Amino acid sequence: MESSLTVVLVAVGIIVLGMIAFFLKFYRKVEQGYAMIINTTRSEPWVTFTGGVVYPFIHKAEMMDISRKSIEIVLTGGEGLICQDNIRANIKVTFFVQVFKTVDCVLRVAQGVGCARASSKQTLEELFSAKFSEALKTVGRSMDFVDLYQERDRFRDEIKCQIGCDLSGYELVDVAIDYLEQTKIEDLNRENILDAQGIKKIIELTTRERVRANEYERDAEAQIKKKNVETRQAILDLERQQAAAEIEQQREIALMKAREEAGASI
Repeated sequence: MESSLTVVLVAVGIIVLGMIAFFLKFYRKVEQGYAMIINTTRSEPWVTFTGGVVYPFIHKAEMMDISRKSIEIVLTGGEGLICQDNIRANIKVTFFVQVFKTVDCVLRVAQGVGCARASSKQTLEELFSAKFSEALKTVGRSMDFVDLYQERDRFRDEIKCQIGCDLSGYELVDVAIDYLEQTKIEDLNRENILDAQGIKKIIELTTRERVRANEYERDAEAQIKKKNVETRQAILDLERQQAAAEIEQQREIALMKAREEAGASI
């Protein structure tokens, strides 16, 4: 009886160990930043972000990179960003996107783009460069250059709002304004009506600021001269007071000596 039970227990142990070994052999772990899509012959594909068992001939597994990727939009020179006041800006903006980490979004991207191409730079640029560039231009056109330059957080937030959330399974994680400067006048096309208006605006603003700067400099010089005169006047007043005090002191000393000499002669 005992030997039979032992045999059964050994057999069960062997079976359990065999099942564990079989499971471990076909278990595929998913690294951080990836998703695995497992296709079967009898059911809908299923997605895992941690790992799963993939049986040969029955399952087909594909890995998808869902980590953050960047897309750069650069607008410079005659193609610079046109602001509301028609001043152009040289700008470089980096958009960070990734596949949204949900089963539905991963399947949507897999079916629409393919797992291998999902996060390639070329694919992302094909999908989003035009959309991001248009959003950038739309928001830039609604702000004067000075406001755009000084309120970068607002500019960034409005770009994100303009792009929205519907990115076909992807999500816009963040937007970074890497570079923003006024386009030089010599890089503009004076035959272009918008550039001509922008040049006029730049000249008006810079001329006005030069006049203000000159006024501040002249006012500062006048204040300095006034202060110097006041300081010099105060010094002269102190010197006169000191001279008068010294004369008074000498007079008192002379008077005291005269009294002493008069007392000694009596």
